[in-house]
Amino acid sequence: MEKQEIFDKVSEIVSDHFDIDQAKITNDLNLKNDLNADSIDFVEFVLEIEDTFGSEISDNEAEKLNTIGEVVNYIAEQQA
Repeated sequence: MEKQEIFDKVSEIVSDHFDIDQAKITNDLNLKNDLNADSIDFVEFVLEIEDTFGSEISDNEAEKLNTIGEVVNYIAEQQA
């Protein structure tokens, strides 16, 4: 899957989960700071990413994912 496809799916999930206009989502968008995601929001987001892409993200790895770009890169690396 191309990074653009991954980005599109991730941004769709973010848009639905955090009620933000998909056009405002960029690779630099910070999940915790820009979206004010608390720990429960973040865990739900990670679970949705895991379901969508069929991969498991460890708690240690999830803690390192701060921006949309980092999430996209992580998923791309897992699928390689």
